[in-house]
Amino acid sequence: MIRFILRILIAAAGLWLSARIIPGVTADGWTTLIIAGFLLGIVNAIVRPIVTVLTFPLTLLTLGLFLLVVNAAMIGLVAWFLDGLAVHGLWAGVQAAIVTGVVSWIGQVLLGDAKKEGE
Repeated sequence: MIRFILRILIAAAGLWLSARIIPGVTADGWTTLIIAGFLLGIVNAIVRPIVTVLTFPLTLLTLGLFLLVVNAAMIGLVAWFLDGLAVHGLWAGVQAAIVTGVVSWIGQVLLGDAKKEGE
C-alpha cells in the first residue's frame, strides 16, 4: 500500500515538474496533482494496454516513438477528466509524457524492485 501511495506521489511530482517547465501544461495545485497521479495510474493500468495493442503497427513502423504519443494521450485523457489539469496541444503532451516518464523512472530506481525485496 505504501508503494502504491509513493507511486501516486511520484507521478504527481512528474506532473508538477511538467507544469513548471513546459508551456501549455498547467495544474491548479497539489490536490489536483495528487488526484491526477492517481488517475494516471488507473488510466495507465486499464486504457494504455488497450491503446498500445491497437496502435502496435504504428509503433512498430516508428520504431517505438509512437509510444510517446500514446503516453501523451494518456496524460491528455487525465486532463480531460480533471478540471484543474490542462494540456494544450500535442507537443505539450509529448513533452509532459517525457518529463513524467523520466521522473517516474527515477522514482522507480529509488524505490527499488518489489520482487527483489520479497526474495
